[in-house]
Amino acid sequence: MSSGNTMSLWCLLVLLALPDPTVSTNPGVKVQITQQGLDYGRQIGIAYLQENLMSVNIPDISGSKDVSPIGDVEYRLSGMRITDLDLPQSSLGLVPGTGISLSIGDAFINLHGDWHVTYLGFIQDSGCFDVAVSGLTIKATFGVGSDEMGRPTVSSDDCTASVGGISVKFYGGASWLYNLFTSFIDQALRNSLETEICSLVHNAPLKSLNARVDKYAEIEYSMVTPPSISNFLIELSLKGEFYNIGQHQDPPFSAPPFSLPPQNSSMLYIGLSSFTANSAGFVYNRAGALSLYITDDMVPSSSPIRLTTETFGAFVPEISKRFPDMMMKLLVKTSTQPNVTFEPNNMTLQAMGTLTAYAILPNTTLEPLFILNMDASVSGNFYISGQKLAGSLQLNGIDMGLGTSYVGELQTLLQMKPLFNIFIKLVVIPKVNEYLQQGFPLPAIGRMNLINSKLQVQKDYMLIGTDVHFTQ
Repeated sequence: MSSGNTMSLWCLLVLLALPDPTVSTNPGVKVQITQQGLDYGRQIGIAYLQENLMSVNIPDISGSKDVSPIGDVEYRLSGMRITDLDLPQSSLGLVPGTGISLSIGDAFINLHGDWHVTYLGFIQDSGCFDVAVSGLTIKATFGVGSDEMGRPTVSSDDCTASVGGISVKFYGGASWLYNLFTSFIDQALRNSLETEICSLVHNAPLKSLNARVDKYAEIEYSMVTPPSISNFLIELSLKGEFYNIGQHQDPPFSAPPFSLPPQNSSMLYIGLSSFTANSAGFVYNRAGALSLYITDDMVPSSSPIRLTTETFGAFVPEISKRFPDMMMKLLVKTSTQPNVTFEPNNMTLQAMGTLTAYAILPNTTLEPLFILNMDASVSGNFYISGQKLAGSLQLNGIDMGLGTSYVGELQTLLQMKPLFNIFIKLVVIPKVNEYLQQGFPLPAIGRMNLINSKLQVQKDYMLIGTDVHFTQ
């Protein structure tokens, strides 16, 4: 496990960034970190400290001391490194309204280094030494904030490291020097170790939470209100809004309030409101990404219905009369952003759009035949795939009405409706499902994996209960 790839307990806390105080809005996503999650975070944090303490750089210690009757003795302790350590007792607790406290007790550290002295102006002596540090305690509290760019920061508001006892063994050199070393090495090493340990705590790594989805969209997971911290859990309110890449335009609707019930059987709970889903629809519709051309080669070969002017000419003779024996192309696209609603155990998406039918002329240009207005209702199934929310849709029903006709009156529109239902079911829904199965990134940090995940659809939001696992 390397420090660059290891995520520690305060990686969970990166979610706790304070927002711009001028912003007041309801969240699109809520996250609860339970005591189980904090306990796991403590294990990761202790592993981080143990790994990085082993490689901590302890500065050389040098100076001089007047020793009667010799006079000044110049000394230097160098090459100090930790050879063994253990952090056997640790606890992690919540500080209501503030953050998290970490306490480590009864720890020990063994060090090895070299010593060198000069006295009487020219006599030199040297050797090595071992140090056993016992009764080491570390106490730290972590607060939250944001930098000048509004990005999340997590800081150690307070850190104290205290060394209980130090035992030193010297090797080599004159024995009369040993008492000299014992008199100053104790305090010098205490100061150095206490400083280096807290410096390590202060400099824990952080990760960004904004998640790029694809070439069209990214999701912003910044905080919209300060975290709510009780004795039992941390609840975070995140913006959870989709934006067009490089164009952060808010949708013409706002997030309604919703609340998560207290949970305790999983480490982490994520509530995704209908606002988050609808902001995705706004972004993709605005980008023109919610459109699909349907050609005959996309229709399963087993289908007896082909996308030709002869097929549609059976209902509208003018089509086959003016464009005999030609292939056709359909363009399906949304006219407004789709609207998602969540009800217990049910997700429904209502989409309004148009279907434009074209004849493909011999020179490959497209000749419009007619435009239909559509109002479709679909139901969704969602699940967790890796670090993403994925899903699939199924068509509930579709209503159609004539928008524009370029081939006369379409008196037989209702008779053609089954044809379009077939094309929607056989081509459009599978294509949409291909994309949905790629998934949308959930709020996560670094190499955090979601495991044992369960998803429920509630009133106005989806609830994901999950455990987490950090990997290298």
